[in-house]
Amino acid sequence: MLRSILFAATLSACVLCLTSWSIETDRSTEYKHGLFEIRAEARHFVERENAKGQQQWEVLEPNVKVLVPRCEVPLRSQWTPKSLGRSKPSVMVICATAVPNDVMKRWDVYVPVERPHHP
Repeated sequence: MLRSILFAATLSACVLCLTSWSIETDRSTEYKHGLFEIRAEARHFVERENAKGQQQWEVLEPNVKVLVPRCEVPLRSQWTPKSLGRSKPSVMVICATAVPNDVMKRWDVYVPVERPHHP
């Protein structure tokens, strides 16, 4: 009985923790690059592309499962090449040099985009 009460209490705490998490609060730290800043770079790229007036796009949320080391250099962004086989349009946010770590020296994060829906 005590074990099931403890499990229920732990599960409730985990749900509260997850419901308070958002991309808005997922900021960069000394060791990881936050999804907030990655999405911001994608938004800046799309703003520049939209200013060209050819097509209009809006940035969606990056995959919340993404965890990458902090970038040592300014982020870059570009349209994700079709040759990478992604099924939908996206912006590739690129880190050419990550902080020294045992996992990756550089990384790319794909942020999906779509055309705005007009009612």
